Amino acid sequence: MSEPIDTSPGYRLLLLITMAGTTMLYSLTMTMVNIILPQLQGALSASQDQISWVITLNVLATAIATPLTGSMVAIFGRRAVLIFCSTSFTIATLACGFADSLETLIFLRILQGAAGAPLVPLSQSTLLQSYPRDMHAKVNGIYGMAVVVGPAIAPSLGGYLSEVYDWRWVFFMMVPIGIFSVLGNMKFVRDAGQEKNSKFDYLGFTLFSITIVCLQLILDHGEREDWLESLYIISLITFMGIAFYMFVTNTMFAQQPYIDPRIFLNRNYVLGVILVFVYGSLNFTPLVLLPSMLQTLQGYPDLLIGWILAMRGVGMILGFFVAARMGKFDPRVGMVLGMACIGFSGWLMSLYDLNVTLSAVSWASSLQGFGCGVLWVPLAVITFSTIPHYLFPTASAFFHLLRNLGTSVFVAISITLLIRTSKISYSELMESINPYEERLSFPNVVGNGNVDWMDNLTNLVSEVSRQSSMIGYDNIFYFYALTCLIALPVLSLVTVRK
Repeated sequence: MSEPIDTSPGYRLLLLITMAGTTMLYSLTMTMVNIILPQLQGALSASQDQISWVITLNVLATAIATPLTGSMVAIFGRRAVLIFCSTSFTIATLACGFADSLETLIFLRILQGAAGAPLVPLSQSTLLQSYPRDMHAKVNGIYGMAVVVGPAIAPSLGGYLSEVYDWRWVFFMMVPIGIFSVLGNMKFVRDAGQEKNSKFDYLGFTLFSITIVCLQLILDHGEREDWLESLYIISLITFMGIAFYMFVTNTMFAQQPYIDPRIFLNRNYVLGVILVFVYGSLNFTPLVLLPSMLQTLQGYPDLLIGWILAMRGVGMILGFFVAARMGKFDPRVGMVLGMACIGFSGWLMSLYDLNVTLSAVSWASSLQGFGCGVLWVPLAVITFSTIPHYLFPTASAFFHLLRNLGTSVFVAISITLLIRTSKISYSELMESINPYEERLSFPNVVGNGNVDWMDNLTNLVSEVSRQSSMIGYDNIFYFYALTCLIALPVLSLVTVRK
C-alpha cells in the first residue's frame, strides 16, 4: 500500500477527535473500575480474591484479543472492526451497570475487555495511516493529550459518582462516550486494510491465548502461591513454555500466521517494542503503588489521593504538549528527556519517609507524568517510522500488547519486592529494639510512638511494621529509577529516518 492519500484538514481533525474519543472510552475502564472495587466487594458479597477477578479476567481478555486486530482488519476491514468493537464495548459497559451478581459482572467484563482490546491499536494505526509521516509527532502529541484526560480525571470522578450515587454510575457515565465513538466511527472512518483470501490462524490464536493466560495467572498469583514453591505455579510455567514454543513454531511455518513475523524484521520496530515494554512498566506502576502507600501508611483520604493522581495527569498533558512542539527535533532527544524525568521522579520517590509532605508527593507524581508524556510521542514516532503502512494494524496491536504486558510484569515484580524487603526490614528492625537502645529516644525515630513503647508492645509492633513497609516502598521506587537507567543504552541503537 502506498503513502496515505491527501485529505482535507477538516476531515483529519474530525477523525482525530473520533479516534481520541474511542481510545478514551477504553482507557476510562482501566482506571475507574479500580476505584470502585471496595464497593463492588460489599454490594456483590464477594471476598477480596473473588472481586479481583473483575480486573484479572478483563486484563486477560484484553491481552488475548489485542493481537487479533491485524487479522480482523485483514478479514473484515478497518471500518467494520471499529464499528463492531465500539458498539460491543458500549453495550457491554451498559450491561455492567445492570449486573446483579459477581458471575454476571465478570462475564460482562470479559466481553468488555475483548471488545475494547482492538480500539487502542486500531485508533492509533488509523491516525498514522491517515496523516503523512512528517505530521506523526504532532498528531501523537494531540492524540495523547486528549486520551490522557480520561484517566487523569477518572479516579476523582469515579470516586465521586460511586459515593454520591452508586457504583453502577461509573459504567453508566461511559455510555454517552461510547455512543459518540460509534457514531464517529460510522461517519468518519474510511474502510481500509481488507485483504482478499485472508484466513484466520486458529491454531496460532489458541496457542498464543494459552501462553498469555498462563503468564497472567503466574503474575497475579505468584506471590500468593510462593512462586516456585507451588506446584500450581510450576505447572503454569510448564504449560506456558510448551504453548509458546509451539506458537513460535507455528508462526514460522504457517501460511498466514496469527502475528505477522515481518514486523520483527524492522530494527526500529523491535527496539520500539522493547522500549514500550519498559514504558508500560514505568507508566502505570505508580498508579498502583502510590494509593496503597498513602492510604495504609499515612492515612490519606481518597480525595487527596485523587488530587495526586490528577496532578500526574496534568504533568502528562504538559508532557504531550511539549513533545508535540518538539516534533522537528531528533526524536531521541525527547526519549532521553522523558526517560530522565521518569528516572529522576523515581529517585525522588525512593527518598520518601513517613513524614513526606503532600507537595513532595504531588511534585514527584507530576514529574513522572511529564516524563511519560514526553517519552510516548517520540517512542511512537520512532517505532512506526519505517514500518510499511499495510503492517500498521498488526504492528500497532503487538506494540500495545507489549505495553500492557510490561505493566503486568513490573507490577508483579514490584509487589514481590515490596513484600520480601518489608519482611527483611521488619526482622532487622526488631533485632535492634530493646530497653537499652538509646536511638529510640530521638523524635525522628519515635515517630507516632513514645519512649514508653516497651510498656506498649502493640504500638511498638505497629510502628515497626509501618517503618519496614516504608523501606519496602522506597526499595521499589529505587528499582523503578534503576530500570530507567538500564533502558537508556537501548536508545543509542535507534536510527532516525532522514
